[in-house]
Amino acid sequence: MDTPVIFDRKAVRQHRDRAARTLDSVTPVLDAATDILLDRLDDMARTFSCALDIGGRGITSQRLAARGIGTVSMDLSPQLVARASGLRVCADEEWLPFAPHSFDLVIANLSLHWANDLPGVFSQIRHVLRPDGLFLASMPILPTLRPLRTALEATELALCDGVSPHVSPLPTQQSCAQLMQRAGFALPVIDTEQLDLRYRSLSALMADLRAAGETNALVQRTRHLAPRMLFPATAAELEKPDTESFSMPLHMAVLSGWAPAPTQPVPLQPGQFEHSLHDVLAQQETEQTKR
Repeated sequence: MDTPVIFDRKAVRQHRDRAARTLDSVTPVLDAATDILLDRLDDMARTFSCALDIGGRGITSQRLAARGIGTVSMDLSPQLVARASGLRVCADEEWLPFAPHSFDLVIANLSLHWANDLPGVFSQIRHVLRPDGLFLASMPILPTLRPLRTALEATELALCDGVSPHVSPLPTQQSCAQLMQRAGFALPVIDTEQLDLRYRSLSALMADLRAAGETNALVQRTRHLAPRMLFPATAAELEKPDTESFSMPLHMAVLSGWAPAPTQPVPLQPGQFEHSLHDVLAQQETEQTKR
């Protein structure tokens, strides 16, 4: 079965190339997202020696180097990967150019949501990990950018009697969990974090998306000029006169999972438990009654 082509990968690379010149303006947001992700790494009881940083924009690799972890940085954009220090590879995350069992840690910080074949990407990541290696990633998920999508759709429908795709579809927390399970990661954990971002204007929001390389790269995006009133009318939908700013939070799924290994704990099968849940709850109830 052919993978549906949702994103124009050439456009994704061009947007990321352009972002290499403007990334500093959104560094505080990327720093905060990186801190959230690496906090999970610092909670791990084991150490890592060789990491692959996918799309870290030069920020994640610096933080890993500070922790003494040798890192290979990889990005679809030659301009962005040039921002990283150490070993660098310009490559497509949909076609990882590494041998099986090359790394004991793979990190992807807000960089996989433009892939057309996410199940394939996750499977490849598992194969380049050594047994008991860790995959740690963050992904923007719904309802990120939902207010922008809603405002654009309502405005365009009023102006044109039709809607063009302007905002990328994003996964949900549940679909991220399904991806981890489908790819065969052991002990997967998926939780959510939120960065509360506010903007004074639609133009400021669009400038940040452009600076981060996150503008529209959908294959089905319109190729002609938008109606002249589309963005002013959309701004009027978002920018309320009684408030100084509007909320546009970044919702993230933080994913962690391990490449399978014989040494990992395995959940007990039905019938292997030594105590029944009914007996445990009954004992707790009896102890509480005695108090």
